[in-house]
Amino acid sequence: MKHEIEIKLQKLLFEHKMTYQELSNKTGISLRTISMLVNNKMERIPKGVLCKIADVFELEDIREIIDFKNETK
Repeated sequence: MKHEIEIKLQKLLFEHKMTYQELSNKTGISLRTISMLVNNKMERIPKGVLCKIADVFELEDIREIIDFKNETK
């Protein structure tokens, strides 16, 4: 089994009916960074970015935004 990290930002944006721009305005995170997170293209995610996103969406568990995505070979 191969583990990959999944960023669930697209799901959070959809559930909260929020655009990339609105999230950027609320967090100070650039649109480019948000786009990379949504598309799971970032290799390293600063803790501060995760904390800002968690604050906006009032998350209580880190797994609401980041988790393992299991893929079998």
